Amino acid sequence: MNENCEMEMMEYDDKLKKAFDHLVDEYMLIRVGRANPKMLENIMVDYYGTRTPLKQTCNITVQDARMIIVSPWDVSTLKNLRSGIEAANLGVSVGDDGKIIRVGFPMLTEERRKEFSKDAKKLLEECKIAMRNLRRDVLESFKTMKKNAEISEDEYNSLEKDVQKALDSYTLKADNACDKKVAEIMEV
Repeated sequence: MNENCEMEMMEYDDKLKKAFDHLVDEYMLIRVGRANPKMLENIMVDYYGTRTPLKQTCNITVQDARMIIVSPWDVSTLKNLRSGIEAANLGVSVGDDGKIIRVGFPMLTEERRKEFSKDAKKLLEECKIAMRNLRRDVLESFKTMKKNAEISEDEYNSLEKDVQKALDSYTLKADNACDKKVAEIMEV
């Protein structure tokens, strides 16, 4: 295999991994009825007149399975932080005692669980589409190399099998991640 092909394959594998990692990150944001600090991290709040991610203004800790504690570094910003969390519309209850903010996660209804499961499957499909587009792009690159006589027909066929094998591997990982997330969502 020539050097250009090796580089293309390494880049293709890296992009597949990034697509899979993005799917896993998105799954972390889907609520499953348990407190997950990742859900709050990227909420934007007004912090001294500047839009700032919540995680840069406070400590976010899990108190128990249904409660997250937000401890502002500066208590004078408590109201702004609270209103930012409420504005994110996460379907959680938000309260404060003047020093910390308590974010409560209610039990999910069966209907809500089914909605979140559909969301997880939709994210999986988007990930698979992105991966198939990556396959198409790398195969186009190899076809161009074959057309320009940089690689032979046999090398192209071998590369095509390697590309499909890598795609199948990441597709299987994505399917497993989705199955695991759906099972987690539907768990009562």
